[in-house]
Amino acid sequence: MARILQCVPNFSEGRDKEKVEKIVEEVRKVEGVKLLDYSSDPTHNRSVVTFVGDPDKVIEAAFNACKAASELIDMTKHEGEHPRMGAMDVCPLIPISEITMDEAVEYSKKLAQRVGDELGISVYLYERSATKSERENLADVRRGQYEAMEEKLKSDGWAPDYGPIELNKKSGVSAIGARPALVAYNVNLNTSDVEIAKKIAKSMRAKGGGFTYCKAIGLLLEDKNLAQVSMNLVDYTKTPIFRVFEAIKREAERYGVSIVNSEVIGLVPMQALVDCAQWYLQVDDFDINQVLETRLHD
Repeated sequence: MARILQCVPNFSEGRDKEKVEKIVEEVRKVEGVKLLDYSSDPTHNRSVVTFVGDPDKVIEAAFNACKAASELIDMTKHEGEHPRMGAMDVCPLIPISEITMDEAVEYSKKLAQRVGDELGISVYLYERSATKSERENLADVRRGQYEAMEEKLKSDGWAPDYGPIELNKKSGVSAIGARPALVAYNVNLNTSDVEIAKKIAKSMRAKGGGFTYCKAIGLLLEDKNLAQVSMNLVDYTKTPIFRVFEAIKREAERYGVSIVNSEVIGLVPMQALVDCAQWYLQVDDFDINQVLETRLHD
């Protein structure tokens, strides 16, 4: 099999379709890279792009997209519900085929150095690439968001891994790192009371007595007038989708509300959905090789 690296950069623009298309076009231009998916959310004011390919080509595409974002997005004017600290806010690399996690870490460092040196953007390495334990968790790296980054970069222990200590005010700060595949999963509630969503989100997080591999925030979808629990399930094998869904359903009942629907953002591993089907249908000893499409691609 070919060496395949996946990249899922998140950009702080989800309202201007023309700008998003220009960023995505930089990925399309690179031979040896396949654009799999991209989606934008105006409430979050954020776009998520997913592409795969030869590792060196993937790094080239990621850098070019970051460069375009740095030219098109002005963080001094950015507003949105999703936490953010930079134009290319976060850029994870996920090893898919014939590439180890350690190799993905090295590629993340290569990309981070280019972003820092050539674009003048401060970069923190996170997840498996983190140089310090306190930088492994993206929430810790991004705490304070864009507005606090100018002081954070200069504070004790928070000098960037690459790029300047001085904040690039237009482009902000980026986090780049290697990690396993995660599931971006949101649950919408039949209420506009965002405080309920925030309380439920807190209960889903490990610090609130919830799930170790669940990162969650509560926010309001103004266009739908619905409160949302927005999550990243960073290890779906240990914190599966169905378990989080059922926990949110029970928590929502405490406040007299219910779930309207849920959504997956970007791409999701097939096994994560097979796990849901197996649990809800109570199918014993089900194997992913029983999925027709899996056998067709053997």
